[in-house]
Amino acid sequence: MKCLLIIPFCVILCAASVLASEMIDDASGGREGDGPSPDGLRPEPDSNVLTDAEKEYGFQLLFNGKDLSDWKTAENRGAFKVENGILVVKGSRGHLFYTGPVNGAGFTNFHFKAEVLTKPGANSGVYFHTRYQEKGWPTKGYEAQVNNTHKDKRKTGSLYAVKDNGKAVAKDDQWFLYEIIVQGRRITIRIDAKEIVTFEEPADHNVKGWPQRRLSSGTFAIQAHDPKSEVHYRGIKVTPWP
Repeated sequence: MKCLLIIPFCVILCAASVLASEMIDDASGGREGDGPSPDGLRPEPDSNVLTDAEKEYGFQLLFNGKDLSDWKTAENRGAFKVENGILVVKGSRGHLFYTGPVNGAGFTNFHFKAEVLTKPGANSGVYFHTRYQEKGWPTKGYEAQVNNTHKDKRKTGSLYAVKDNGKAVAKDDQWFLYEIIVQGRRITIRIDAKEIVTFEEPADHNVKGWPQRRLSSGTFAIQAHDPKSEVHYRGIKVTPWP
């Protein structure tokens, strides 16, 4: 008589969930605190290249660490420059839109990540599902807030004016990993592998004064907020999903 080994289905589901989480953590650069540098991030020269794990996961570079090719500036061209492999953002209002070849600069579902460093009192943001706009704050798409100590009450990790985070989750003058994940109607923002905001967009979603602040598709944009704000970016990458 043969013996059958019966494994509860819930155990299989749990194991699969853990494996998927570990794959994302590996491709994202490790769990918080992992990695060769004290802040869990790779040294600057390595940030703008893809690891084997990132390639396997499907990440592609949006920023080459050398210049602003594949990006288009709006309103204030002087607010964005590249220094030693780092995108330095400082100046009055302006936005830098991705216009390069990855996925035709059009993204619906995706896993975006960047390494970010804020100077004291700085404010910035990463827009997604947006489109090029010559002047003003982008009206299309969502903004993922970057702000650790600026006076704005909406802190890093906020889905700006939709689901806000009121507590500082990163420190000035230290690199941190910023991730934005969109799949279906769900938006997830993670800082150093910790989930800060999850938002499931309802069918009747509407933000007063911002009718296009909703899920659709589009490109990414990085914000220069004001002359006193200085924010650094490197390792800007994305995995496009169907």
